[in-house]
Amino acid sequence: MRDLMAVTKALADESRVRILLALQPGELCVCQIVELLQLAPSTVSKHMAILKQARLLESRKEGRWMFYRLAGEDGHAEAKEISAVVFRLTAADARRREDAKRLKQILKMDRDELCKQQSQCRCRC
Repeated sequence: MRDLMAVTKALADESRVRILLALQPGELCVCQIVELLQLAPSTVSKHMAILKQARLLESRKEGRWMFYRLAGEDGHAEAKEISAVVFRLTAADARRREDAKRLKQILKMDRDELCKQQSQCRCRC
């Protein structure tokens, strides 16, 4: 029951659902997520912690970059099942399409430059 409650809490916020959807195609740097959501790095960091605590996400650090991805094979079955439902139910959502389009632009940006633009970026050492 505790795992289910953590997942439902994590998905009770639009920004966290948007993060989950943005990560569906693949791994992103926290700077890219900040740019997509247009939120403060500290706010995004809190959202990432909640999603990670619910075991919806995994992270890795590479140099000064912090990367996030959807939970892999070690993820909880409940989290994977609920994520699949979220992906299916939002397939035709206009906000999801807007975010996907914006994310394509963000992925073309240089990460160093993107990170420099964001004051107090959490992916910097």
